[in-house]
Amino acid sequence: MIKCHLSRILGERKQKIAEVARDTDINRNTLHRLYNETATRVELDVIDQLCRYLDIQVGELFEVVEHADQQLL
Repeated sequence: MIKCHLSRILGERKQKIAEVARDTDINRNTLHRLYNETATRVELDVIDQLCRYLDIQVGELFEVVEHADQQLL
């Protein structure tokens, strides 16, 4: 499973989704889905734009997390 750290990052920076949406022109609904970890797919250009805006690497935004009940193939 992929975990998105957008909520933690914005919380640490005291930034709001509305501010990020306004500054980046990323759709607010897309940001909400990332923030709430309900997104099932995200365009690469959105990830690129978000990482550039936040000045972070992709690995700081997303993390692969294994469930205890999942086995590696």
